[in-house]
Amino acid sequence: MIDAVVETARLRLRVPDPSDRPALHAMWADPQVMADLAPVKDAAASDETLARHDSFRHERIGFWTVERRADGAVIGFCGLKRGNPGSPIEGVLEIGWMLAVPYWGQGFAKEAAAASIDWAWANLAEDRIVAITAARNAKSRMLMERLGMDRVTGGDFDHPNFAEGDPLRRTVLYEILRPA
Repeated sequence: MIDAVVETARLRLRVPDPSDRPALHAMWADPQVMADLAPVKDAAASDETLARHDSFRHERIGFWTVERRADGAVIGFCGLKRGNPGSPIEGVLEIGWMLAVPYWGQGFAKEAAAASIDWAWANLAEDRIVAITAARNAKSRMLMERLGMDRVTGGDFDHPNFAEGDPLRRTVLYEILRPA
């Protein structure tokens, strides 16, 4: 279990607690947030997502609640997990992020993701971290590049969680290697 929080100048990343559920559920139910990620989620599917991330806590990973330090507002979900079974990144350390719409365009996603990467290098033995997104998700791809991630040549794939013909199926793969 991750006991300590990851803090940045403006954010606190911490293990989700039950009081976070309304804000996280609202984010996952927002079609604008989910447009390039996955179908919107109802409360049960949101709780399943939280439980899936809790299953990684024994490794000291799993996405964290992103909380704004100034006022304690829950603004998103970011962190590290293992790549999904049945995908080309199965078992590989993967970073991801999502923020509620009012917090877009303020640098919070980059701040949270960069802090997660720094935490991984300081606390885990992995030699690389990957990130994936739908090929059409230009905003996430740009953030991956701003984080110093490189697109993996020949790494694009059709994500097994999306049906043939789903515009989110075609997936791009980025990675960042452990600094020397």
